[in-house]
Amino acid sequence: MRVQSVKALRPYVLSVQFEDGTSGEIDLADRLYGPVFEPLKSETMFMKVAVDRFGAIYWPNGADLAPDALYDQLRHKGQKELA
Repeated sequence: MRVQSVKALRPYVLSVQFEDGTSGEIDLADRLYGPVFEPLKSETMFMKVAVDRFGAIYWPNGADLAPDALYDQLRHKGQKELA
């Protein structure tokens, strides 16, 4: 599944929408570790998030997130909220 749009709402939190309309907020606070993700702890860098031509989320420093895991997380979260 490809990401259609992404927006940084506040530090470490993204609003993500997929091509099929699945959308929601993803909190990355506990995922920003390691050399490529450390720069994203800067609010200025985190806010520079974008979607690449393959439908993945990325930042100018080379950090990226595969859409599959995010999609599954949002779908699972939605199912829990409906229960």
